[in-house]
Amino acid sequence: MRSPRSVRSLTGVLVLTFATSTLFAQTKESSAPGSDDKLDTVTIIGHRRSVADVPGSAHLISNEDLQALMQADVMRVLRTVPGVYVQEEEGFGLRPNIGIRGSGIDRSSRIAVLEDGVLIAPAPYSASAAYYFPTQRRMHALEVLKGPAAISVGPRTTGGAINLISTPIPDVFGANADLRVGQHETIDAHLNIGNRGERFSWLAETVQAQSDGFKSINAPVSQDTGFDIEDYLVKLQFDSDSSAGLYQSLRVKLGYTDQVSDETYLGLTDADFVADPYARYAASALDVFFGEHEQYQATYVIESEGNWRGELTAYRNNFARNWYKLDAVGGVGIGNILDDPATHANEFDWVDGGDSPDNALRLRHNNREYYSAGLQGSLSFDFGLGDAAVELTTGFRVHEDEEDRLQRDDGYRMENSTMVLTSAGAPGSQTNRVSQADVRALFVASAIRFGDWILTPGVRFEDIELTRLDYSTADPTRGQGPSQVRSDSVSVFIPGIGALYRLNDNWRLLAGVHKGFNPPDAGSTADEETSLNLEFGARFTSEALSIESIYFINDYDNLVGTVTASTGGSSQIGDQFDGGEVVVQGLEFSADYGWNDLGAARLNIPLSVRYTWTTEAEFKNAFDSNFEPWGDVQVGDELSYIPEHLLRVSAGVGNNTWSANIAANYVGRMRTVAGQGAYVPSETIDAHVVWDMLARWHFTDNLSSYVKVDNLFDETYVAARRPAGVRPGLDRTAYVGLSFSL
Repeated sequence: MRSPRSVRSLTGVLVLTFATSTLFAQTKESSAPGSDDKLDTVTIIGHRRSVADVPGSAHLISNEDLQALMQADVMRVLRTVPGVYVQEEEGFGLRPNIGIRGSGIDRSSRIAVLEDGVLIAPAPYSASAAYYFPTQRRMHALEVLKGPAAISVGPRTTGGAINLISTPIPDVFGANADLRVGQHETIDAHLNIGNRGERFSWLAETVQAQSDGFKSINAPVSQDTGFDIEDYLVKLQFDSDSSAGLYQSLRVKLGYTDQVSDETYLGLTDADFVADPYARYAASALDVFFGEHEQYQATYVIESEGNWRGELTAYRNNFARNWYKLDAVGGVGIGNILDDPATHANEFDWVDGGDSPDNALRLRHNNREYYSAGLQGSLSFDFGLGDAAVELTTGFRVHEDEEDRLQRDDGYRMENSTMVLTSAGAPGSQTNRVSQADVRALFVASAIRFGDWILTPGVRFEDIELTRLDYSTADPTRGQGPSQVRSDSVSVFIPGIGALYRLNDNWRLLAGVHKGFNPPDAGSTADEETSLNLEFGARFTSEALSIESIYFINDYDNLVGTVTASTGGSSQIGDQFDGGEVVVQGLEFSADYGWNDLGAARLNIPLSVRYTWTTEAEFKNAFDSNFEPWGDVQVGDELSYIPEHLLRVSAGVGNNTWSANIAANYVGRMRTVAGQGAYVPSETIDAHVVWDMLARWHFTDNLSSYVKVDNLFDETYVAARRPAGVRPGLDRTAYVGLSFSL
């Protein structure tokens, strides 16, 4: 086990500002200023009761839903939403790969990821790959938007948006503690304490988690393959006098996360996966990820007793990371070695621990620093227009972000299955560049209600300036200035409209159309990604039963692929490729039913089904690329990492004394490289089913214990074939936990 590390103090200055309304258009009910629904967290779609009337595909994963299985892996949580595709990588969900409706999944870079309404990727415009992701354990709820409603979020509207809602300040003084211990020397503690006063409210929260990991390294000395996470959050809220006619609130949020994870891009060959799926080669022994994230946020809310509300948020996120990992052996990339170990027999022997010459193994300091900062706000009005009720929201975002790469390579030799340093690279000698983005965005969104109709027209304007500064790899101080400057600008209007018709109290029909858009990364020669996205379906809700069925069509004019270390490819990291015309379409189905207070035991029995049937995900043109998931594409080739079928079935039973919940997740067969016809085993992930469960016993209203098991039946399965080689999913892992609330 690792020794605890001291926590570095937060630095920086918060700019406290004046404001105008919620960042997102949302269905809301009128209420007095400062009433209970005006919590310190921003939501996109609001309370669960409003989801039924959203003219589009919107999903709320409530705190009650999260408590059913208490997952620490956000990808396990998001399997509860149809139309969301995830690719596991290291088994813990530390750097999730999430896509929506065929948007692409690598590092969640093709969707908008927010925490409490603020873009949270390290550099969401200039370098969108999310190597930082908020800690799932401290999330109170999640919202997923697909369809026209996503244009209020921007900039990535092709797939949609995920908003992670952090723990709100409690209504009264309260504290919560959850401690679990489990296999692989796992210890995970989540604690928070807070109070809501008449004028001043506060919350303090932390997550402390560590694990030795579920894989073993083939080396003489036992080494961890797990992680350490320290996460801290503080919220402060200052409210005006409750008797005042104009409610005002100043809300400050400060966060700090430190992560060390013993993770690698080096997987296994198929033969070695069969022999021992949880092994790691000796050459991965020194691979480690260091990440440090700082979050600063200040929000001013103002609300009248009448029909308007405003909000303004100033934010800054700093993220520094260094992923030190094996990049090449004998001058050959690790992906090429594992794809063809026979051709690269010497290099593979060194990977597996055989003695090598000096500098045969190259480890790269993937050292990068990021920041994103900005000001965003909006103003909402409710008014009547003839027989119609109108909610109008106008908003803006002024934003800048940056990625700074100063990377180097070190040389090693393998000696008795142990890595020995033989040369140290100079700072910046491998990559020395800065990518920047300056953004101005405006949106207007509305909800128009008349009779049984709800219409939500809206439009977003994005003006994006992108710059990449390339410096000489022999000039780590950058005193000579950039050797090359690449600049680009993109201005785009993103329109959309959703419509909902209430057939009666239970049935609703809905449809929507909007423009899909993804900006290029800084320095890219590719065009922006554009598409025409449609959806239509029906929704049924009653006291016990809810059903939703939506068919979606994403018709791409140009799908863009980005070469990263995690996707692979023979081009430079960051190069982008135009994929041209692509169609992704399918059916999303959700159903929930619950029996409540059954019999003398007063049992509650919830049942849930989530199903995604991707009926088509194909290229409509042929081209050659150096992007590994595509390769040389022919007309009709299917996209990689999109299974035809995704199914999740869950059930629970319990009362106020005890409860048990179980979920089965089925992932259909999928390609790992674009293709058609017969499936090639080395380019395929087979279908698999993974079961998770949690059983809880309540000793009192405030104290409970639980047993939690992920991968209950110990399914051994291939989770991914990238970045380099085969990667397993998490093995069966059991935990025992204790929860206390005050």
